[in-house]
Amino acid sequence: MNRAADPSIKPWRAEFRATLSLAWPLILSNLTMAAIQATDVVLMGWLGARPLAASALGLNLTFAFSLICLGLVTASSPMMATALGHKTQSVHEVRRTFRQSFWMVATVTLPVWLVLWNSEPVILALGQEPALARDAELFLHGYMWSMLPFLLFQAMRNFVAALERPGWVLAISIAGIVLNAMLGYGLIFGRFGLPAWGIFGGGLASSIVWAVQALLLALIIVTDRQFRRFHLFGRFWKPDWPRYRKLWRLGFPIGLAMGFEGGVFSAAAYLMGLIDAESVAAHAVALQIAALSFMVPWGLAQASTVRVGRHLGEGDRAGIGRAGWTAWGLGVGFMAVMAILIWSFPRELITIFLDDTPENARVIALGVSFLAIPAIFQVADGAQVVGAGMLRGLHDTRVPMIFTFVGYWAIGIGIGAWLAFRQGWQGQGIWTGLAVGLIIVAILMIWRWSRREALGLTRIGHG
Repeated sequence: MNRAADPSIKPWRAEFRATLSLAWPLILSNLTMAAIQATDVVLMGWLGARPLAASALGLNLTFAFSLICLGLVTASSPMMATALGHKTQSVHEVRRTFRQSFWMVATVTLPVWLVLWNSEPVILALGQEPALARDAELFLHGYMWSMLPFLLFQAMRNFVAALERPGWVLAISIAGIVLNAMLGYGLIFGRFGLPAWGIFGGGLASSIVWAVQALLLALIIVTDRQFRRFHLFGRFWKPDWPRYRKLWRLGFPIGLAMGFEGGVFSAAAYLMGLIDAESVAAHAVALQIAALSFMVPWGLAQASTVRVGRHLGEGDRAGIGRAGWTAWGLGVGFMAVMAILIWSFPRELITIFLDDTPENARVIALGVSFLAIPAIFQVADGAQVVGAGMLRGLHDTRVPMIFTFVGYWAIGIGIGAWLAFRQGWQGQGIWTGLAVGLIIVAILMIWRWSRREALGLTRIGHG
């Protein structure tokens, strides 16, 4: 049979093209966002292993809070996508959701700022060295202000992605990399006529960059012809409590799920701190490399949420299946390639972030040993994040939240701590536990997706 003429192939090809056209700008903008943090890691590495370790402790504390808040905001993505799939009154419904996502950002940011401003006692309570805890708080006093513009940027990004026009986000993110590299270098080392503020300057540079990016995206939304018809910022002060509560109902499980996932890596960093500062620095570099490859399936997950949500709004059950499996296959395939790359060139990747000097020899050796493990779990990481995105498109968030808690915390961090401190595996034991948790969550996510019809997840309004 001529496969090119087979009508059953055409919908899959159309979905493949639609997924890629939506996903590639999201992937590239994810990579650029990760590159901003990677730039911070490189610059801190130039300061030395201990400043790198201190900033890593600060970043990991912020990371856990940021992911919970980001998950709350992420709820707006499937809601706007499903509204656009309905067609009727889609402009009004999208505007309601968008505005209340901004209200949500304002609600969650203030208490997080309070914690981060007083982070030294928190980090000390987690068993870290006093000097590292002090420097981590100094870094956070510059970096913590990035949370508000970062979350506002994500809320606006969800809007432009739901309209399947994420190119503007990519352009702004690329500009953000350049600005962050120049500003961070200037404020850390006193270049370009700027003060040499060291670790504090690196944190402050990121805050300034995220504020600029959020402002630029807001200007585009109010001036671009396709976006301004939604009048997103009009009568912004008016509350919409029913929509606000709906965002919380959908977003809170997403936030906890993302917090459980990201928080387990933050917890791993603090477990590394119970070993020594070199293990923290090596963990920061290894995690940064794994995070860069993770940005691709994360972009595919975001695309799958939009595509699945669109088909859900249209009542197209076959389209739901095509959208989910297309993104999943792309994500898993990419991560298989990355696993081979990381396995083959661990030292070369580590020394991108750290100078290959005798002073860094132990950190580099530890980083190489850690990277052997994420090379193994790359495929599982891709499978679980795209699987979560697919379920999110169906507004299915509560059960996946339970999966992440059980997989990452009850199993992953438990096994990791046991191997590290009871079996003497140290940092490698912690990373092994992370790998086990990722594999379990990936299996659970795909099992639930495969049972979506039996569980009634494809009915509009089931959530």
